[in-house]
Amino acid sequence: MKERVLQAKKDVVAEIVENINNAQSMVLVEYRGLSVSDLTELRKLYRESGVNYKVYKNTLMQFAFKEAGLEDFCEFLTGPNALAFGMDDPASVAKITQNFAKDHDKLVIKAGVVDGEIIGLDKIKSLASLPSREVLIAQVLGGFNAPIQGFANVCTGTLSSLVYALNAVKEKKEQEAA
Repeated sequence: MKERVLQAKKDVVAEIVENINNAQSMVLVEYRGLSVSDLTELRKLYRESGVNYKVYKNTLMQFAFKEAGLEDFCEFLTGPNALAFGMDDPASVAKITQNFAKDHDKLVIKAGVVDGEIIGLDKIKSLASLPSREVLIAQVLGGFNAPIQGFANVCTGTLSSLVYALNAVKEKKEQEAA
C-alpha cells in the first residue's frame, strides 16, 4: 500500500518536472478565496489558450522544482497554489493571469519562470503587456516590407520623372520640326 502511494507521488513529481521542462513559461498563483465559478472561468480561459493549469501539493512541487533546478522557486510555496504552464506562447500565461487578476483581486500572482529564469510580479506584468506572437510577427514582416516598398516608390518616381523628361524632349522636337 505504501509503495503504491509513494509511486503515485513520484509520478506526480515526474509530471510536474515534465511540464516545467516542456513549458515556455510558467506562473505560480495562489487561488485562496476564489469561488468555484471564478476558478472554472480561469481554467476555461487557460484551456482556450493552450495553457495547462494544475493544482499540486506544495511538497510535491518542492521536489519537482529541486529536480528541475529551480530550488529558489520553493520560497513561494506557501498557501494553496496552482501552476499555469504556457506551452506555446511564453506571454499567454502571463497575459491571461494578469488580466484575470485585475478583475479578481483574490488571485495572487506569486512568481513565474521564463526560459529557466525565475521572474517576479513586475516582469510577469511586463511580459503580459507584450503584443501577441502573431502581432509581433506582423510587425517584423511590416518592418521588412517598408524598405522594399520605399525602394519601389523611389523607382516608380524616378521612372515617372524619366517619362516626363522624355515626353518634354519629344514635344520640343515636334515643335522644332513643325
